[in-house]
Amino acid sequence: MTAAETAEAAAVQKKFWPMHDFLYEHQATLGDPNTALGYAKKLGLDTQKFEREIAQHTYQKRIKEDFMSGVKSGVNGTPTFYVNGVRHDGEAVAKVLIEALGNSKQ
Repeated sequence: MTAAETAEAAAVQKKFWPMHDFLYEHQATLGDPNTALGYAKKLGLDTQKFEREIAQHTYQKRIKEDFMSGVKSGVNGTPTFYVNGVRHDGEAVAKVLIEALGNSKQ
């Protein structure tokens, strides 16, 4: 079970952000499938559907396509943003992004 697959399976049940936040806060225990499953139960997800989608890798193709799209766009880390076709990333991304948004085309 990958974090990406877990988040996608939760998203289908309208719980992407709560699961995203949980996964982020519990990175050290992501190798234990019971961690995410336990939280899925707490969120009230249909856990049979959730487990089935994880076991069948239902979202693996979409995740790989998203990843490859990022690679092709030159994304090599997070956060990475594009504003008016210009890539912004790194530690100072917030300051640069705010400036870029202030200068963006309407």
